[in-house]
Amino acid sequence: MSDAAQPTAAEVRAAAEAVKAALDRHLEAVERRTGDDDPAVYSAFNALAAAAEAYDERLYDRYDEVTPFEIPGADDSMPPYAGPEEPNALSVLIRRDYAVVEPDRLLAQAQRIADLDRDDDATEEAAPTVGDSVHAAIGVLFGEYEPDEIASRHKEFGLEEGDSTLWVSAADELPEPGEWLTTPFDQADPERIVCRFDVSAVFDDDTDEDVLDLDTEGA
Repeated sequence: MSDAAQPTAAEVRAAAEAVKAALDRHLEAVERRTGDDDPAVYSAFNALAAAAEAYDERLYDRYDEVTPFEIPGADDSMPPYAGPEEPNALSVLIRRDYAVVEPDRLLAQAQRIADLDRDDDATEEAAPTVGDSVHAAIGVLFGEYEPDEIASRHKEFGLEEGDSTLWVSAADELPEPGEWLTTPFDQADPERIVCRFDVSAVFDDDTDEDVLDLDTEGA
């Protein structure tokens, strides 16, 4: 980096002051938290992570020095919340990944559902015959059950859970009916995310490593 592109000493000092202010705001949010999933705490955490990262970059660019601490997940955190303080509407975006580990079980469950639907409607054409089509089985399964029920019963359907995430995004007003159906996820704005909840095996792995380290130290 050239000298002209380096931050000034004043900019480094300002970044340090921003970290101090973000620490105070984070502590205040924690002290006033209303529950385990308080969005104010989540927002203050992300703001602290962003301020610490900015300070670390400026410190390194100016003085070739680094900080002795690291905030977990700072590189992947959401930007600071910039949406309305009191949202008039909410959008909930959910992604859940599954591996099809037992196709035969999936096919059998889907065919059972199709047979029950056919018996209820008393016509052979009322429900499809799944046969050996995994595509058809998936369509039957997700057409019959709500996503939350599939998540709680995934093993019954021959599925294995992968990562999942849920984003709650603030909106100024409810969109018009059908407005976003052709592109349902294109309008997700990270700066309007009120809260986010992630589930991943990597978190379990981190916990296991921490327990192992503690056991080793106590040995």
